[in-house]
Amino acid sequence: MIILLDTSTPECRLTLVDGDTRVDDNWVADRTLADKLIGYLREQLSAQGKTWQDVTGIGVFKGPGSFTGLRIGLTVMNTIADSLEIPIVGESGDDWKEVALNRLKEGQNDKLVMPLYGRDANITKPRK
Repeated sequence: MIILLDTSTPECRLTLVDGDTRVDDNWVADRTLADKLIGYLREQLSAQGKTWQDVTGIGVFKGPGSFTGLRIGLTVMNTIADSLEIPIVGESGDDWKEVALNRLKEGQNDKLVMPLYGRDANITKPRK
């Protein structure tokens, strides 16, 4: 099973790839991404009868996009890839999923995917 994940917008986009089977899901995470991403991924794997041990690779959209969304998503996925000792690749562009899948099939591994924000970070002041 390969996980493809895009957290560059408030809507988290997930594709699970198992052989020729693809399952797509979207989740409006908004401000709950950091708190609920791992649980969301676990639920989606479980819905396919899979566990973390069934994951053989991870592809992530590395940007450009939301500073916070990319930072959280990539940190979580880099950590999962490292702890499971599986490859992770990061890609950009409209065809990022296909490029990431091809790279994983070729045995490539970025080991650590850094975000591509597309511009300097826009850090807002706290609301309180």
